[in-house]
Amino acid sequence: MARILVVEDNADLAYGLQNNLEIEGHTVVVAEDGIDGLEAARTRAPDLIILDLMIPGVDGYGVLRTLRAEGVNAPVLILTAKGEETDKVLGFRLGADDYVTKPFGLMELIARVEALLRRGGAGRNGAGDAVCFGEVRVDVAARRVERAGEAVTLTPKEFDLLLALVGRDGAVARRHELMKEVWGHRAAVASRTVDTHVAELRRKLEPGTETPRHILTVHKVGYRFQR
Repeated sequence: MARILVVEDNADLAYGLQNNLEIEGHTVVVAEDGIDGLEAARTRAPDLIILDLMIPGVDGYGVLRTLRAEGVNAPVLILTAKGEETDKVLGFRLGADDYVTKPFGLMELIARVEALLRRGGAGRNGAGDAVCFGEVRVDVAARRVERAGEAVTLTPKEFDLLLALVGRDGAVARRHELMKEVWGHRAAVASRTVDTHVAELRRKLEPGTETPRHILTVHKVGYRFQR
């Protein structure tokens, strides 16, 4: 399993990519514009980035140029309606690893994603990272959680929510961001749903739910994870 960032302003296309990549076992974060894409790339440490060139805020070229200048080395698959050779050459010169022109077949895209992940040493068959805090150990690749050496059963959404919090490494996660990342663009999710899932995570993982040590509430904003 890999962490994949999709930077795409077309909500329908982004939803389709997210859904199909998650079926393949990956964790997917979606950003709707270049500014959010840059922030997600900096804070979520994706294993691969799918980047549309024609996005608002900062275009794909600007995002790619900035990320490479900042030392972000994750493979980048450019996704765009542009098919001119000059556009492809510029993308490669800025540090893109592959290029898919719209319209495209999902099977082709997934095959290219898997090839880039294998090349970069990530993906479903990689060892993945283990995240540890308190008595808890999270095996990201295997989607397995243990507390004090005992297995803890999380629902898929609880696990995805935990990864969304942990992946920010101390940064505040706003409720609407968590709703988008965990439940997707089209999901009709109330903020109370996020709160309910956080309460379940605390019950299963925290030493005490009244005074949580790791999943902290940021009043009127959202939540923050600390080790």
